[in-house]
Amino acid sequence: MNCENNKKKLLRLIDAKAKIFTDVSDNIWGYAETRFDLEKSSALLISTLENEGFSIERGTAGMEHAFVATFGTGGPVVGILAEYDALSDLSQICDAAEKHALTPDGNGHGCGHNALGSGALAAAVGLKDLLSSEGQPGTIKLFGCPAEESGSGKAFMARAGVFDGTDVMFTWHPWTETRMWGFSSLANYQVYFHFNGISSHAAASPERGRSALDALELMSVGVNYLREHIAQEARIHYAYTNAGGTSPNVVQSNASALYFVRAPKSSQLRQIMGRVTDIAKGAALMTGTTVDIEWDSACSEYIVNDSLGRVMYENMRSLGGIEYSDEEKEYARAYTATLPETSKQGVADLIKQCFAPIDTQTAETMASEPLQSELFPYMMGNSVMPGSTDVGDASWVVPTAQALVTCYPTGTASHSWQWVAAGKSSVVHKGLIYAGKVIAMTALDVICDPEIAPRAKREHLGRLGGERYTCAIPENVQPR
Repeated sequence: MNCENNKKKLLRLIDAKAKIFTDVSDNIWGYAETRFDLEKSSALLISTLENEGFSIERGTAGMEHAFVATFGTGGPVVGILAEYDALSDLSQICDAAEKHALTPDGNGHGCGHNALGSGALAAAVGLKDLLSSEGQPGTIKLFGCPAEESGSGKAFMARAGVFDGTDVMFTWHPWTETRMWGFSSLANYQVYFHFNGISSHAAASPERGRSALDALELMSVGVNYLREHIAQEARIHYAYTNAGGTSPNVVQSNASALYFVRAPKSSQLRQIMGRVTDIAKGAALMTGTTVDIEWDSACSEYIVNDSLGRVMYENMRSLGGIEYSDEEKEYARAYTATLPETSKQGVADLIKQCFAPIDTQTAETMASEPLQSELFPYMMGNSVMPGSTDVGDASWVVPTAQALVTCYPTGTASHSWQWVAAGKSSVVHKGLIYAGKVIAMTALDVICDPEIAPRAKREHLGRLGGERYTCAIPENVQPR
C-alpha cells in the first residue's frame, strides 16, 4: 500500500463528501443540546454513519446518546473521538456580530463541538472509503461522546472499558489558530455538597434552628483559607445552587453548592478533594447540621503523546495553513472589532512565544489578522492548560493525539457568543474539513507503518510511570 499516493486519494474522498459533513455540523449547531440529553445530535451522527456502512453500538456505558461506530477488521484499531454537546445560556443569532440571543435562556455551541463531531465524522468516513477501495485491513472506531462540557462522558466510557483494545486515539478541537495540542490539562472533580439543618423562626426561636446556610458559608470560608496551601496551579470554584430560600426570618434547613476542584495531577487532586471534604464535615460539625456529598462527574489530566503528535503535525505541515477569501476575512473582522485591546495583546504574546525568536512588530501584525491562516510551530512541553477535558480519561487508556484548528476569528474566546455566532460560517466549515483530513491522514500512517503504534504505546507507558488509570467517579454514580 503506497501511503503517500493513498493520502492524496484520501483527501479527494473527504472533499467529495464535504457537504455531508458541513450539513451535519450546521444541524447539530441548531439542535444545541447539552450534557447527556443529546437525542437529535447523536441520532444524526448515527444515521450518517449507518448510511456509510458503519455498525453501531448504542447506549454505551449507560449513556443513552453515547455510541461506538465500527468499520473494518483486523489491526491496528484506530479510535476517533467525537463530541456534540453545547453550552447552556449561550443562545446566539447566527452570523450576528453583536450579542443577541436566538432563544432567551437557550443553549448555544460556544465551544464548537458541532464542528468537532462533524470533523471526526469526516475523518472516519474518509478513511473508511479509502480502506474499502484498497481492500486494506484495519479497524476504525468512532466514539460518540456526550457531556464533555459538564458530565465527563468519556470518564464513564473509560470506566466501563469502552476504549480498551484501541491502539491509538485521535481527536481535534476548533480553535483560533492551527497547531498541535502539546500540553496537559487539569484533572477535575465536580461534586455537590448538600447541607441539612433544622428550620425555625429566626427571631422568636433561633436556638431551635440549625442553619444549613451557615454551614455552607463556613465551608466557603474554610476552602478559601485552603487555597494558600495547595499546588499553585490548582483551582477551586464553587456556585451556590440552593441558598435555602428567600425568607431571612427562617433559619435555612437546607443549602447546597456545586464545587469544581482542579489540579495538574490526579494524585494531587485526590489529596485536595480529601481536604475540601474534611472542611465540609467540619462546617457541619460546627453548626449542628449534616452534609451529604453527591458526585456529579470527574475527569483526569490529559497525557501528551509526542510520538503520535509528531506524526499528526507532519500531516498538518503537508496540508499547510488554511487559506481564506477576502469575504471570510471581512466576516471575521466584524467579530475581532468587538474585542478589547487586552485580547489582541494576548494573541500577540502567544505568537511571540510560539514563533520565537520573532520581533514585537511582526507578532502584532500577525495578531491583527482577523483569521490565523499560518500553521503554528510544533511545541510539546510540560505546560498545563488551565482548564479541563474528559479527553484526559481516554488519553490515560490509549495513546492520544489531538490538533487545534482555526475555526474562529483571532482573539475570540471559547464559551463566548462570538463562537456561537460564527458556528455555521464557511470558516468553521473549512476548519472541520481540514481537521478531518489531518486525523484521517495520521490514522493512515498508523495503518501503513507498523512501528508507529508500538512506539506511541511505549511512550505512553513511560509517561504514566507505572500508574494505572483509575476513574475518580465512584462506581455507584451513573451518568445523569
